Order: sequence, then structure tokens, then C-alpha cells
Amino acid sequence: MSEEIQTATKPNGTGGGVPDVTAGLGSERLIAVNMGPHHPSTHGVLRLGLVLDGEKIVRCVPDIGYLHTGVEKLSEHHNWTQNITHYCRLDYLCPMHNELAYCLAVEKLIGPELRIPRRADYIRVLMSELTRIIGHMVWLGTHALDIGAMSVFFYCFREREKVLDLYEEIGGQRMMTSYIRIGGVAYDTPPGFLDHVMDFVESFEKDALNTFHSLLTENPIWLRRTQGIGVIGPKEALEWGLTGPVLRGSGVAYDVRRAFPYCRYEEFEFDIPVGENGDTYDRYLVRMEELRQSCRIIRQVVERLRKMPRGDNYARHPKFTPPGRVNINSSMEELIHHFKYWTEGIRPPKGEAYAAVESNKGEMGYYVKSEGGPKPFRVKIRAPAFVHLQALPRLVKGHLIADVVTIIGSIDLVLGEIDR
Repeated sequence: MSEEIQTATKPNGTGGGVPDVTAGLGSERLIAVNMGPHHPSTHGVLRLGLVLDGEKIVRCVPDIGYLHTGVEKLSEHHNWTQNITHYCRLDYLCPMHNELAYCLAVEKLIGPELRIPRRADYIRVLMSELTRIIGHMVWLGTHALDIGAMSVFFYCFREREKVLDLYEEIGGQRMMTSYIRIGGVAYDTPPGFLDHVMDFVESFEKDALNTFHSLLTENPIWLRRTQGIGVIGPKEALEWGLTGPVLRGSGVAYDVRRAFPYCRYEEFEFDIPVGENGDTYDRYLVRMEELRQSCRIIRQVVERLRKMPRGDNYARHPKFTPPGRVNINSSMEELIHHFKYWTEGIRPPKGEAYAAVESNKGEMGYYVKSEGGPKPFRVKIRAPAFVHLQALPRLVKGHLIADVVTIIGSIDLVLGEIDR
């Protein structure tokens, strides 16, 4: 927690704390107002305590915790496999990034004996990039809507719906699929799925991306609302621990997919877009180019998956292999294995591990610790939105109150990821 937030917090008599945003200011010119926790542009239940000099921000104190789920503590009470269902509900708009980061951490804990098949890795990459697209569609649609561009919202959610249909086709559900599993993915791609993916990519690149750019990129109102707003330089961005598009918008080409490759990302060609000015407009441009790069990766993945034999979608290991689907023709041995896997789970060896993915918001990391039992001893989540929120007081200071909405949108907050 930053020093400014600590000094502006006082006990509320219940063991917690509520922001005292006027602490130490002592000026009759200033007024304190609440923004949230029910303001639509805070994208959840975030409360901001603002101190204003007219319409100018003097101080901003985030107050979080309204959505607290205790998911890290819950992780200690369910087995390693059952816990997958928790994490897709953190950044619920991009569920598979959370699933993948956790599974990678557990697989690192298990060690090299658990060999993930190439096809499983490629499917993970495919679903990760589709997840990046749906995450950026929610960001762009709501960001534009907050600033006043309503049409973009409808176009973005039209495209998001298409990807959610692909989610349902491969995982049986539109959002919380728990499709990525320890050792691979739950099922191989269904017949025709890759064709449907390519149909989406073709229309998205040809129509949707061009539509977004034509509506916003050179729009004079959009430029006035985003250029020079929420500027942060590369050195300061690194000091705050920013990652993802927020960091790359400040000119730092850090991407987990390149810096610490996972799921064979090093085998694919893609560019890392960066900004020059570190403002809201650059963060917008970075994400827009990321959408194009995601399509570029998806094309490469689909081409390779089409040339590979089907069925090799999870690691073959007697201790850690997830069971296949059971049906009326399944043997008693298969039924017992299925029951034990989902009730007793797996038992990774004693140790600890950390793994991270490049989620649509930045570095999403999981630290897991095992004592050799069927449940984790500890799961600690490094959520990028939580880190980015700490920099919000710095980003909004000196701007107008209307710019707070713009800056919140540019760092893409989801409170499910923050209130853990």
C-alpha cells in the first residue's frame, strides 16, 4: 500500500479502515467527494475518495474490499484440481488466463515428469489469445462508453459474443469453463472448431478492427479526451510494478510471453507494440495492436493444429492424468479413476513454485506451496489490476474529475481480480 494511502486512512471501529481523504490538507478551498462504490465507471465496486480544488484532483484514495471473496483462503480447503473453478472467477471477463497461470504453477511444482503434449500447449495458446480478444473487447467497449462513444460498445460486444460461442463449443460453457486442466486441457478441439475460429479471425480483422479505428483512432473528441491524460514515464511505471499494456504504453517492451515463454510461445512470431508518451491514448493504441497480433498468433496455431494428430490433449501420467469422459460403456476401473481424481485430487511433491502468464491486463502470476498433501498449503495470486490500482492516485493527480473516468478505463480494472 502506498504511503499516501496509509497516511490518509483511519480506523473505522470495526477492525478495518476507511479513507480519510482530507487528512493533513487543512484548506477551506478543498472539498471531499466519493466516487463509487456504485459509480458505473469504476467498473465494479471500487470507491474513490477524491479531494477537489474546483474540478482539479488534489488527492485520490482508493477504498477496496467491497467484493472480497477470500479465494486465496478457499484454495487451502479444496484439492488442487477443484481449485481451478475458483480462479476463473477472479478476472471473470478473461477466465482462461487465470486457469492457465494456476495450472502452469502446479505443473512446475510437479516437475519435468509431467510432460505437456505439444498439441495441448498449442490449444492453450489458441484459447489464451481468444481470451485476450474478449478481454480487450470489454475494455474497449466500456472505455469508449465511459468517455461518450456509445456505438463502439455495441460493436465490441457483438465480437465478444462470437468468441463466447467458441468458448461454449470447446468447453461447454460461455465463461467459467474450467477447460484448462493440470496436465493439459479437458478435451481436444471438437470437429469444425478450427474452421469456426478462422471464420471469426477473418471477419474480426477485416471488419471489426477497421470499424474501431475508423470510429476512434483519429476522432478529435477521442484525441482530446485521451492524449496527455494519465501520463507516466517508463522509469516510474517500472517502479510502480506496472505490467501489460499499461507498461508497454510507457515504452517498455516487457511481455511475459517473450521474457519467460510458456506453452511454447517462443515458437510463434508476433510483435510487442509499445507507446511513446505513456498516456491514455498510447495505452489505447497498444491494446488495439495487440488485438491484431493475437489474430496473427491464432492463424499460426490453427495452421499447426490442423497438421497434428488429434487426441493428445493432456499429459499421460498415472498420478496426474485427468480422466476422460465417462459414459454408459465406461469400465469400473475408469469410473473409480474418475471418482478419485475429482474427490481426492492429485498430490504434488513438497515444494513451492511460481508461474505467470501475460493476461490481457498484464502479468498474472500464481505462487503455490505444497506440503505433499491433496490440498495446497498456500496459494498467493499476483493480480495485475491490483498493482495498477496502486498507481491510480499518481495518475489522476492534477487532472480534472472527468479525466478520472478516462484513466480508470485506460488501466482496465476488474474488481474480482483486486478483491481477493
